[in-house]
Amino acid sequence: MKGRVLICAGSDSGGGAGIQADIKAVTALGAFAMTAITALTAQNTLGVQGVMGVEPDFIRRQMRCVLEDLGADALKTGMLHDVATIEAVCDEIAESAPGLPLVADPVMVATSGSRLLADDAMETLRARLLPIATVITPNIPEAEALTGLSIEDEAGMRAAAEALMAQGARAVLLKGGHLTGPALVDLLVTPQGVDRYEDRRIETRHTHGTGCTLASAVAAGLAQGMALEPAVRRARAYVRAAILHAPGYGAGHGPLDHAVTMDPARLG
Repeated sequence: MKGRVLICAGSDSGGGAGIQADIKAVTALGAFAMTAITALTAQNTLGVQGVMGVEPDFIRRQMRCVLEDLGADALKTGMLHDVATIEAVCDEIAESAPGLPLVADPVMVATSGSRLLADDAMETLRARLLPIATVITPNIPEAEALTGLSIEDEAGMRAAAEALMAQGARAVLLKGGHLTGPALVDLLVTPQGVDRYEDRRIETRHTHGTGCTLASAVAAGLAQGMALEPAVRRARAYVRAAILHAPGYGAGHGPLDHAVTMDPARLG
């Protein structure tokens, strides 16, 4: 059950998030990862210490040469840090990969708190990326930024997801990890309704790259022909297992264990 995923995202020198996490997650779930790197970051578990963008034309060239030769069954976007990068990626998708399933993780802030999206890029992200995505995967701060709403509970999550749908998103996987309390709730909102996922919160500082990992795991499922809801369910189980088996590296927000072994039945 292969499946080819082209990932357009930034590199994390610490290996826990970004392109590195994307490749590991897609590979762990049995699919084949390809990349178009949008930016280089100098970072570790304590934070992002520098960002160097890749020229938009070269981002498009990476995408085009992969798609023309290897092809793709799904796309995933992560860190698209400025207006020119968002436009380049969306233009190339329109030209070379129209209609392919796309999982868009609207990366704005790293787990450490470092900002990864230019202030003037929000509207471009809304206008260009949201409408072409099969599903977007914001966390609560990202959903608040995109909608202007304050999210303090599950009802607020539902309202924000519905607002994102009204803005043009086709489906929203809204992650509830930033709320407090012993239970963690994620919502998958589609035109067909709401799927609610609840787990007991894992008390740990080793959560660096969870958003990247989840979105790439969903993209792997779509590339393998899974429907969205089963792909989300499998991806969540994988991320939870990877958090539980985190290796404990670093002095800050540590990485997951992307190579975690799961029950084959849960992997689909």
